[in-house]
Amino acid sequence: MKIYTRTGDQGATGLFGGQRVSKDHVRLEAYGTLDELNSVIGLVRLHVSEASGAASSLVQIQNDLFALGAFLATPADQLHRLSQKMTRPTWAIAEMEADIDRLTALAPPMRNFVLPGGQPASAHAHWARTVCRRAERRVVTLAESEQVPAEVLIYLNRLSDWLFALARAENALSGAGDVEWLAKA
Repeated sequence: MKIYTRTGDQGATGLFGGQRVSKDHVRLEAYGTLDELNSVIGLVRLHVSEASGAASSLVQIQNDLFALGAFLATPADQLHRLSQKMTRPTWAIAEMEADIDRLTALAPPMRNFVLPGGQPASAHAHWARTVCRRAERRVVTLAESEQVPAEVLIYLNRLSDWLFALARAENALSGAGDVEWLAKA
C-alpha cells in the first residue's frame, strides 16, 4: 500500500462515504486537531513514570482518539455505516473520572492556579491538555453546523481534566511539585 494517493493534491480530501471537502473544512480542523493531540499523547508516553500508572491509559486514549477521529470524519448520513465497522471509544467516562480522582490523590491539594511545567512528563501532559481543549473547541464549532456524536465532546472535556490531573501527579511523584501561578511577583 502506497502512502501517497495524489487525490489531495488540489486541496481536497475524502470523508468516510466518499464525499470530498476542502482540507480547511471545519470537519478536518476538528479531526486534524485530534490527530495532533494523539501525537502529543505519544510524547507524554515517552516521559510518563511507572509510578503514575498512566502508561496503559495513554495507549487506550490514543486508540480512543483514532475512533473519535473516525466518527468526526464521517458525515451524519454515513455514521450508521461506520458504526458497523468500528467500536466506540473503550474508556468509559465513569472509569476516566475514577482515574482522575486516583491521579488527583497522588498530588497535594491545589492552593493556586498551576503553570504548565515542572518535569518532562508534566510539561508534556500540560501541552496535551491545551491541544485537547483546542480540539474540543474545534468540535464545538463543527457541532454548530453538523451532527456530532455527543460522546465526542464529553470524552474530550473529561480527557483534558485527566491530563491536568496526570500533569500534577507526575510533578508530585517526581518531587518537583506544581509550578504555581503567583498573581503578584
